[in-house]
This record gives sequence, C-alpha cells and structure tokens, in this order.
Amino acid sequence: MRKLSVGMVQQSCGPDIEKNIQKLEKNIRECAFQGAQLVVLQELHNSVYFCQVEDAKLCDLAESIPGPSTERFGKLAAELGIVLVLSLFERRAPGIYHNTAVVLEKDGSIAGKYRKMHIPDDPQYYEKFYFTPGDLGFRPIHTSVGEIGVLVCWDQWYPEAARAMALAGAEILIYPTAIGGVGTDPIEEQKVQRGAWQLVQRGHSVANGLPVITVNRVGHEPDWSEASSGLDFWGTSFATGPQGELLAEFPSDEECNAVVEIDLDRTEYVRRGWPFFRDRRIDMYDPILKRYGK
Repeated sequence: MRKLSVGMVQQSCGPDIEKNIQKLEKNIRECAFQGAQLVVLQELHNSVYFCQVEDAKLCDLAESIPGPSTERFGKLAAELGIVLVLSLFERRAPGIYHNTAVVLEKDGSIAGKYRKMHIPDDPQYYEKFYFTPGDLGFRPIHTSVGEIGVLVCWDQWYPEAARAMALAGAEILIYPTAIGGVGTDPIEEQKVQRGAWQLVQRGHSVANGLPVITVNRVGHEPDWSEASSGLDFWGTSFATGPQGELLAEFPSDEECNAVVEIDLDRTEYVRRGWPFFRDRRIDMYDPILKRYGK
C-alpha cells in the first residue's frame, strides 16, 4: 500500500509577517518531526487576511514567484526533506495579482503552482479587488509523493473544479483555506454554514474517490477599517479518505498541528465498488457549460 503522511498546520495570523512566518516554520518542523512527507499550510498564511477591506496599498504585500517566500520555505523543505504546499499573494506584473498555491519539492525546488480560479466578492471577502482569476487550469502537480491536486478556498464549493482535477489524474485534493464567520451572521447560522462547508468537500471526496485535505485559518482577525467587527475564522481543518470518511478534524478555536496517514491505493478499491467515472454520461453534459440552462 502507498501510505502518505500529511502534516496540516492550522494557525492564527497577526499583522507582523515575520512573526507569522517564524511560527509557520516552527509548526512545519513539528509536522516533519512527526513523520510528515507532505505539509499543507492555510490560505495566504504569511499575513492577516487583508481582503476584509479594499485598499490598493495592500497590493504591496504581493511578491513574485519565484521570490522571497519560495526561497525561504524552499530551504526549509530541502532541510526537512518534505513536499510543502504554500499559499501566496502573487505579483505577476504591475497591476496583475493572483491568489496562488505553490508546491515545493523536497529538494526545495518549485514543483508547480495553481492560481485560484473562483474569486469571491462577499462582505469582508473582497477578493475580486485584489486577485485576477487563475489561468493555469485544473492540472495536478507532479511531486515525489504523488499527483497533487491543489485548489484554493472558494474553489472548494465547486464540484466542477474537484472533478476536473480528478479527471486530470490527481491522487489527492488539497484546499488551503481562509473561511470564517462575519459578525452580522448569528452563531447558529455560522454553525450551519460551517457544516455545509465541510459537507460539500466531503462530497467531492465521495464523488471522485479521492482523499481531501483542507487546512483553514483560526482565530479572530479585526477589521482595521472598523467598518465591521472582523472575521472569526472557523478552524476545523480536516482530512478525509476517498469515501468522505473523516480521518482527522481540528478544533474550531485552537491552533493545531497534526499528521494524518492517507492510503493512496484505497482510491482503486473505492472506484471499483463505486464506478462513478465509468458511468458518467459525458455525451449529455453540455448544459454544464452554460451559465443557466433555462
């Protein structure tokens, strides 16, 4: 059996980028010491979640790829001999920025990257102001530990994205995430939302016969514009097997590291019993390419 030990780092972030990165490095090391071969970080992990407000000056947070973060984390990946999934604010060109996941190989080199395709524009999630939609497609990244299908946060609500990655040969789906509750939503409503968030991703796992790794931020981040009460990130990072079974689930209100073992060969067994790919009616799916079918 092909077993893969995956480290997951769920942490809070503050305005001091260097302190955030130092904490990330400590947590990555802890996962590696626990035997992780692959370590996954949360969305936009170097800084606070700056998309709570629209401010062009915040584009100064963006960096090139390759750049300072890929160099620094690349050295750490090489030192520890791990594959590492980053989530960065990419400066592609003047005025063109992306929300980009980067996969570093265990020698520290860049194995590949994925630019977030679905960009939200919701209260306190004003990502369309900052991010250009991705243009690299849904292509798994080849690594020494397998074919990694990385998607980012808002992508996790779209079954089409998960299916496209699966059809392209992904062996595991990974979602760096930054999602939480806004103060205008009652606590009970936020619980329902959080349940739906986990449920839809477990559905991607079932429909595609693939493990899913989702790593979310945790903790309160204030809105420095004082236009709102800020965001309370849900934490609750989790991992599933290829039938949506929960293999790990983090607390909703604590920083946490953990290593979970994934059986990559189980996909073969599951897909033989539930042959969804075999029975797909690809000749009848034209309506999915329309905005609305009616």
